[in-house]
Amino acid sequence: MPMTKNNPAVLVVDDEAQIRRFLRAGFEMDGFSVQDADNGNDGIKNATMRPPDLVILDLALPDIDGSEVLARLRTWSNVPVIVLSVRSSEDEKVKLLQMGADDYVTKPFGMAELLARSHAAIRRHTRNQSGDPVVNLGRLSIDLANRAVFIDGERLSLTRKEFRLLQILAQHAGNVVTHSQLLKEIWGAGHDQDSHYLRIFVRKLRQKIEVDPTQPKLLLTELGVGYRLATEENGKAIHH
Repeated sequence: MPMTKNNPAVLVVDDEAQIRRFLRAGFEMDGFSVQDADNGNDGIKNATMRPPDLVILDLALPDIDGSEVLARLRTWSNVPVIVLSVRSSEDEKVKLLQMGADDYVTKPFGMAELLARSHAAIRRHTRNQSGDPVVNLGRLSIDLANRAVFIDGERLSLTRKEFRLLQILAQHAGNVVTHSQLLKEIWGAGHDQDSHYLRIFVRKLRQKIEVDPTQPKLLLTELGVGYRLATEENGKAIHH
């Protein structure tokens, strides 16, 4: 069984020994227990034998591509997976997220950013497992059960689609949600290319939840990929 949230276990799958040492030091200083693998097949074996709370997965592995590791993991596990890659194309990021990655970090990266995204991914997974109906993100609070949204304790008036957009982002708080995923969930499968709908609703939401909608701190843009709701601990680490 995975370790408890007070002592989370992370599996690092990366063929570069220097990266594995760097990640081990950073995660252990943050209270994680760390196991690692230098190829995809060993990574899958480790995840099977000692299920972790989080997987950090490099794409460029010597035996099989990281995307294949992700695909195999997703046949039996919903463990949070953060992909590391030197490949930074928007199309590939979208593809990986649609395959089931929870997030991605492009090399080179800072340990503080990776830790922030790691905690966000674990927290979302824990919340989904426990069915926690309230998501608190600083001055923003989203009560999923009662379909209520509060800013600084004051309830907001949202349209049905505005709430649905915020609901989906809240369920993935701290992690990116792709344009196509949001469009399919809100408008249906036939609208997955209609990103202008999304921009309009994001702009309206920002006017209601942001102090300065032109400098968003809560509802952040991942250029060319999608949107994410920032958590207090990772808001500064994520470009918007």
